[in-house]
Amino acid sequence: MSLMPWFGGGRGGMDPFSSDLWDPFGASWPLDAGRRGGEGGSRDDATAMARTNVDWHENDKEHIFSAESVGVRKEDVKVEVEDGNVLKISGEKTREEEHKGDAWNRVERSFGSFMRRFRLPENAKADGIRCTMQDGVLRVVVPKDEQAQKQRNVRSIDIA
Repeated sequence: MSLMPWFGGGRGGMDPFSSDLWDPFGASWPLDAGRRGGEGGSRDDATAMARTNVDWHENDKEHIFSAESVGVRKEDVKVEVEDGNVLKISGEKTREEEHKGDAWNRVERSFGSFMRRFRLPENAKADGIRCTMQDGVLRVVVPKDEQAQKQRNVRSIDIA
């Protein structure tokens, strides 16, 4: 899997919600949010796989990732750290069992494998990550390394 932006699916442009690595500290954000799927959008396999919505916020002590995991058992979810600073959330949502004689009128819920990857900032302490799953939400808490925050040396540069 590439760490480069994904340009497939006939949608053109970079898709930060693809299965490839999303780096909020280095990648540019697309200007046309309408390409993220939804009404009228095409959903190829790579985009459908990345449909797990994730919120990422932080406070003074930690980074908090909240991933929608409705219908996914915790045994079917995997949280890993790759290369020391890439958080990977993956798993599989299984399809509901079909019964003989059932007629499906509409299928909107997605199923199959999902994966999201996020490059963690320098102040993330990957060895202290905690995970919980409740009410269809996977919560991944990444503590901040206080030493890394203190070592950060910022100096002002004069503009000529």
